[in-house]
Order: sequence, then structure tokens, then C-alpha cells
Amino acid sequence: MNYWLVKSEPFKYSWDDFVNQGTGMWDGVRNFQARNNLKAMKVDDLVLFYHSNEGMEVVGIAKIVKEAYQDPTTEDKNWVVVDLVPVEKLPKTVTLKQMKAEERLKDLSLIKQSRLSVAHIKPEEFDIIIGLAHE
Repeated sequence: MNYWLVKSEPFKYSWDDFVNQGTGMWDGVRNFQARNNLKAMKVDDLVLFYHSNEGMEVVGIAKIVKEAYQDPTTEDKNWVVVDLVPVEKLPKTVTLKQMKAEERLKDLSLIKQSRLSVAHIKPEEFDIIIGLAHE
């Protein structure tokens, strides 16, 4: 299993919007590295859902239910989407400030490549973030 982090601006598509929708198609990605990460996602991989710009915090866990396919919002064959479903809302959000303060997360892609909207994370980073949500 692999672990990922996806970023969404909550005023455009929030965790609550995602939960209400049930299954979300992760579309509109126009960065090649983020696109490659979408292509690497497999069914049942777990995904941290991060509110960017507003809140700047991990708010929930999602799961991949459909692997990469053509992004229907464009005719350009370079771009793909995945489908994911919400698994659980975190009991406590984990802020960017908390993650930056955690020495064990110093190499976290969210910190190292802050503009990347779809990022791979290590299993131990996932576990640390989940642990922070349960403190």
C-alpha cells in the first residue's frame, strides 16, 4: 500500500463537500509531477485530505477506489484523474504549523514541495500525522 496527500482549497472543494458527494473525482491536476503521482495511485491506497490556503491542515483520510483514467475536463490526453472516497474525518485536524514543528516530518513533501497538489508520503509520515490527530 502507498500513502498520499492531496490538497484542495476548501472554498472550492472542502472535506465536507467531498463527504456529501460520496465519491470524488480528483480532477484538474495540471502539474506533471502531481499527474505522475495520480498515475501511481492504486485501489485501496490511503490519502490524507489537506485544506490548502484556508486552514492549511489535514482534515481527513480518503481511499482510492478507481485508478488513473482520462481527465474528462480536458481533451488533452496528458491529464488523468482518480476516484476516491472518504474514510474518516480526523478527530483533530493537523495543521501545517504542527507538521513543520515535528522533526520527524522534516522531509515531508508538503513541506519540501509546498506547491505540489498531489504528493506521495512515506508510511511513517502518514502514521505520525495520524498520531498527531489523536493527541
